[in-house]
Amino acid sequence: MSLAQNEKLYYSIGEVAEMFNVSKSLIRFWESEFDLLKPHKNSKGDRKFTKANIEQFQIIYNLVKQRGFTLDGAKKEIKTNKENLIKKQRTLETLRGLKKMIGEAKELL
Repeated sequence: MSLAQNEKLYYSIGEVAEMFNVSKSLIRFWESEFDLLKPHKNSKGDRKFTKANIEQFQIIYNLVKQRGFTLDGAKKEIKTNKENLIKKQRTLETLRGLKKMIGEAKELL
């Protein structure tokens, strides 16, 4: 998942669900389970996810879906290594962007 192609300020829960190929109910469940994930809500209660919120979701997604952590294990990992996980996520996003740019440059050659 890369945000480089989309530069919006806010994303709906449906857009986030589509980015990660998960259900909206999973996003709402993880929001209730993880203190890390707190998207903004408008006056109607609609969730509005910023790039930072999506980065937070990506950390949880990586731990639970990709690395196989239990919810409790992911919570503990976030609690003890939050800053390192955020730095790692930002580095991965930067590398994905660079990879995309290199691929586009190759096509121009």
